[in-house]
Amino acid sequence: MAQGKIILMNGASSAGKSSIIQALQPILNEAYLEAGIDKFLFMLPTDYLMKPHLWHEVIGYEKADNGELLPRVGWHGHQLMRGMHRAITGLTQTGNNVVADHVLLDSSWLDDCLNVFTGYDVLFVGIMCPLEVLEAREKDRGDRTLGQAAGQAGIVHQGCIYDIEVDTSQLSTAECAEQIKARLLQGNFTAFEQLRQR
Repeated sequence: MAQGKIILMNGASSAGKSSIIQALQPILNEAYLEAGIDKFLFMLPTDYLMKPHLWHEVIGYEKADNGELLPRVGWHGHQLMRGMHRAITGLTQTGNNVVADHVLLDSSWLDDCLNVFTGYDVLFVGIMCPLEVLEAREKDRGDRTLGQAAGQAGIVHQGCIYDIEVDTSQLSTAECAEQIKARLLQGNFTAFEQLRQR
């Protein structure tokens, strides 16, 4: 049985990752299972999502002097992300293709991906968006803590090399999906190998 492929998208909250996945899945030539960070976070008991003292065990935020909320990953957040990465490989080992959105808030998460996804075809996609657009979207959504996107924006792309980057402030969701599909069809994904060799 052939291994499945992995499309791993990384970007800050409100960058447009979920919308791109919704547009991408129907246009791909093969089925891709969605197995990203939100899917795993919502596996947690409701109390962990609703009660601050429990949520801080997953991903806490500290307010900086400029008002930004700086993420501080708790032990449960690290545990959950290690589980997510291994669940993705479990799916691909049985021939499933996976598309996953991620918010790489900690350098150890990228290191873990590089380790766990060794030997797999991984298309690493950077979902880019200027801070002012992220902040406007965050405000309009109404379901995000204000300041979260700003705190993430300066962190998520640190140390990353991508096979393709798309800017959701310049391209529509459909255009981003088409560009990612075209890059997927090209093959020869090298970003993860470049990162391992640094």
